[in-house]
Amino acid sequence: MFMRSISKAIPALVSAAMFCSGLIDPAVAEEPKTAKQLFGSVKLPSKAEADPLGFYAKGCMSGAVALPTDGPTWQAMRLSRNRRWGNPAMISFLEQFSQDAARLGWGSGILVGDISQPRGGPMITGHASHQVGLDADIWFTPKPAQPLSVQQREDMPFTSMLDKSKFLTVDSNRWTSTHARLVMQAASYPQVQRVFVNPAIKKKLCQTWTGDRDLLGKVRPIYGHDEHFHVRLSCPPGATSCQKQAAVPKGDDCDSKGLAWWFTKEPWAPPPKPDPNKKPVKPRQVMLSDLPKACAAVLAAPARSEADATFGGSVISYSPQTALPTSTTEAEPAEDATSQEQVPLPTPRPSR
Repeated sequence: MFMRSISKAIPALVSAAMFCSGLIDPAVAEEPKTAKQLFGSVKLPSKAEADPLGFYAKGCMSGAVALPTDGPTWQAMRLSRNRRWGNPAMISFLEQFSQDAARLGWGSGILVGDISQPRGGPMITGHASHQVGLDADIWFTPKPAQPLSVQQREDMPFTSMLDKSKFLTVDSNRWTSTHARLVMQAASYPQVQRVFVNPAIKKKLCQTWTGDRDLLGKVRPIYGHDEHFHVRLSCPPGATSCQKQAAVPKGDDCDSKGLAWWFTKEPWAPPPKPDPNKKPVKPRQVMLSDLPKACAAVLAAPARSEADATFGGSVISYSPQTALPTSTTEAEPAEDATSQEQVPLPTPRPSR
């Protein structure tokens, strides 16, 4: 009974600690009841060693670092979400991948969507995973030669790769061989565990890819993901608290029942109508106690400043209390991507 009482008190204690340290918005400081509220309210990462804790869809992270908002071959999108935080392995990967993407002819680099929140954890909107800093979304839109302004990064629409007039069909007027090379380049790195795409894109790659077919096994079909693709890294070496995901099947996995299932009616069937005679069941929310025990300490840990936790590049801070600039003036041109000395690659930093 005593331990149960202590367990119930942890979220309140964490919330109070976060409020007193200025890490949580006063509007939700009374007593956030869900893990989404707790992690969604934190603005800065913890001052600790980098460590992914738990599983991609049930965990958190300590010691996150931020992808610079602007780089020679990338730009971070939707800055208002404050989701450009990740494990150093992910930030290093994105910077390397962006250079390789530019060399493939993918514009001047990549546009990076959501990675994770400052301390990971469940998000109030948008994702079931992205909780340990090892997932990242890459837009199916190349970085333009002229960098996007902050406002443009908020307003720029996504571009679907599907022909919406047909069932699960890639739009041949939009999809190109460069799109295919980009996805397969992402799958080629040994640290990449999976690349999630729309089932139609997986099928298209199965039909057209002439390179290393074994890499296609890493490309996994999933709902959505027609406007961006999702890269997932394996647990970094030595990350003993990171829960590994099962390995992907060997081979291209193009003739599997799993891929064929997506092209049946079952995945797209509407959910059954609720029985009007039954009392509605309120969905159970994920609580802090559902996550690894270390996540409570991650929430309560002191914060590291945004500047200290961002590796090179520019930092554009944004909070919902601060209005976005209305000017459409573009940012300064990105540095020359061919100059390796100017590419801000992450290196280990001691905690301060």
